[in-house]
Amino acid sequence: MTTIDLSALQNGSDIRGFALDTEKQKKNLTEDTIKKIAHGLIHWWLEKTDKALADTTITIGHDSRLTGPDIKNWLTETFTRLGVNVIDAKMATTPALFMSTRYQEFESDIGIMITASHLPMEYNGLKFFTHAGGLEHEDIASILALAEEEVEASDAIETKPKEQDLLAVYAADLVDKIRIALNVDDTTKPLQNRKIIVDAGNGAGGFFADKVLNILGADTSGSQFLDPDGTFPNHEPNPDNKEAMKSISNAVLENKADLGIIFDTDVDRSAIVDGEGNSINRNNLIGLIGAIVLDENPGTTIVTNSPVSDHLIQFVEEIGGKVDRYISGYRNVINRGIALNEEGIDCALAIETSGHAALRENYFLDDGAYLAAKIIAKEAKLAEENKSVTDLIKHLEQPAETEEVRFVITTDDYKDIGMETLERFADWVNGTDGFTLVPNNLEGKRVQITEPYGNGWLLLRMSLHEPKLVLQIENDTAGTIPTIKDKLKTFFHYESYIDNSKL
Repeated sequence: MTTIDLSALQNGSDIRGFALDTEKQKKNLTEDTIKKIAHGLIHWWLEKTDKALADTTITIGHDSRLTGPDIKNWLTETFTRLGVNVIDAKMATTPALFMSTRYQEFESDIGIMITASHLPMEYNGLKFFTHAGGLEHEDIASILALAEEEVEASDAIETKPKEQDLLAVYAADLVDKIRIALNVDDTTKPLQNRKIIVDAGNGAGGFFADKVLNILGADTSGSQFLDPDGTFPNHEPNPDNKEAMKSISNAVLENKADLGIIFDTDVDRSAIVDGEGNSINRNNLIGLIGAIVLDENPGTTIVTNSPVSDHLIQFVEEIGGKVDRYISGYRNVINRGIALNEEGIDCALAIETSGHAALRENYFLDDGAYLAAKIIAKEAKLAEENKSVTDLIKHLEQPAETEEVRFVITTDDYKDIGMETLERFADWVNGTDGFTLVPNNLEGKRVQITEPYGNGWLLLRMSLHEPKLVLQIENDTAGTIPTIKDKLKTFFHYESYIDNSKL
């Protein structure tokens, strides 16, 4: 029997691995692995609290992945044998699992979401929440370190899990919040004149059409891929994916909708399409929700991550806000926002370019459905003036061209090699006309680009989770990126551990 390195399952502040065998990879989220993780979680919990296991409640939910129910059952079997009270939320979303620690109907001590976000069907994973929020990197490391030792169950009275519909409670909460935002009572259908398309990508977000928008009177006919299907047969469930965004854009245009909403698999991310089929994600999404938040919190700071565009920073500053450009990783960005408030700096929004958006008013929880609800409410208000949410970002300049290149680092020692490469890249930039290093950049090497290479910027940084360097380029002069890439070849040609074929 192959021994599985549990520490290798850590993915930042989550656990992630293979739950199905493939030709290239044997599964490492096995029954044995999951039950060990369950014991590790209980060890961690007992170190954190004086609460008895018999008084502890854990709510477990999963997205549409094929392996979710099995993983849930293995967790449940372990927890109930130890005397823990388990609530089976069945199909759920990541934000809803956090809210289970807040709702009176649940009062969970721990919420567990079984998901691997937008990754292919063979993956799965675990996200954990307490009343204080999502677990941190060090918490996951501790859980995995404690996982090899079983919790003593000699005095435990085995419990039985109970089923409870978390999504119904969560959806009703969203409905209430939209009604409050629009200042209407609970008998009013404020979206009855709106046509809104939902694309759930066959993940867990299909409820948003039926249990939120329809309840508020919206016409959601033409919505697509609402049925959960863990094979993800239609497109990658990822608002950051070009094919996915093209699919919902087409649906909005074909159905003459006012707005389109697309979710990732576990609904902690979303993006928007306007009535003309324009995608509003990445920098445009930051600008849109940023404009809404700044209207309610004048002068606030918006935390985002390093690949944010110069145009977005300028846009936020022009409408009275500030941008704090921090390091990538949704927990990093969220924690930065929390820390700024603790320092006395007003920060109402923390959002990554990938679409993880966390609002202070919503527990700094990255919640794609809450983000969508916030934008839909604003859209309904603007419609009364014959305007669209797109009008909020009409002054946000767009680059003429963008490109992303990912370089595989072809050695096991990829972290050290990657960091050494970045330092050599900085030296190369300092000796290259038209390239200027941006000072005080917290992640990777950011470079301002000037003539003869147009006008723009590039960022070279380490990937968060893969043995790769990520290059992102934006330019306001069309046709210049090929020239920039040709120039970059003169650096990468001499980097023997970097696969530069993508250039």
